[in-house]
Amino acid sequence: MKEWWLQGALLAVPLLAVYLHIPPPQPSPALRSWKSSGSFFTYKDLNVFYRDSSGAVGSSDVVVLLHGFPTSSYDWSKIWEGLTQRFHRVIALDFLGFGFSDKPRPHGYSIFEQATIVEGLLRHLGLRHQRINLLSHDYGDTVAQELLHRDFSRSLLPPLHPEVPCLPVGEQSPGGDGAAGFPGDADPTWISGSKFQAGQHPVPNTNLSCSILQYINQRKKHRERWVGALMSTSVPLHLIYGPLDPVNPHPEFLQLYKKVLPTSTVSVLDDHISHYPQLEDPTGFLNAYLSFINSF
Repeated sequence: MKEWWLQGALLAVPLLAVYLHIPPPQPSPALRSWKSSGSFFTYKDLNVFYRDSSGAVGSSDVVVLLHGFPTSSYDWSKIWEGLTQRFHRVIALDFLGFGFSDKPRPHGYSIFEQATIVEGLLRHLGLRHQRINLLSHDYGDTVAQELLHRDFSRSLLPPLHPEVPCLPVGEQSPGGDGAAGFPGDADPTWISGSKFQAGQHPVPNTNLSCSILQYINQRKKHRERWVGALMSTSVPLHLIYGPLDPVNPHPEFLQLYKKVLPTSTVSVLDDHISHYPQLEDPTGFLNAYLSFINSF
């Protein structure tokens, strides 16, 4: 028995060494084209990728797209052209640690930092005082909630119009225990949170936050801050929901969402649409979003 374990260990070491030295796969032609159409800006000596496309003539509206975990801005590729036909500018970034942006290790990744990066991108693009529409998904929903909190507490950003498509269920509901859902993604913002004075942004403990997955714990810790932002904002909210989303079971998710955010409007897509509606049903998703935007 001891010889078997020893042989296994001796075999595992070279296999692990080979694995660690395998170069990453080359991006597909579509991804290479996506990257070549974008740019980088610098945040604390780190490179953050973004795309900024000019669109509709005669419109001054700007939309900023916030992607989910564990993907990138490419999530929006199927609706990009459609958005440029409605908005003056369509902007998306790869969050730090994702896509073509830098992935420093170790690093204290946090939702607060990602929100600050979004603000930095808006400054970089000269949009600091421009009205911004936010279209967010999954991980990006929590970044949008932090931006809403900052907007509400100290008016750092112009009025935001977040669209929160297909949000997976958290482990606990906004009201307490139980397996329920609410805007967030596969794990919630939903346990008791810390209170902060207006304008304060918590500083992550870098000893505990060296993984991007720490956003799950951050959601739990700062539930009150981020769920409260949705409940307190006067900004119009809209949910685009895929009923087959395995993390946001139907109909429980919608029932809770409507209970907690009764003023939010909702679009429910076809029954076969799941967690990535902008990829699974780009036409239905785009029509739902533009119907919401054009209602103002």
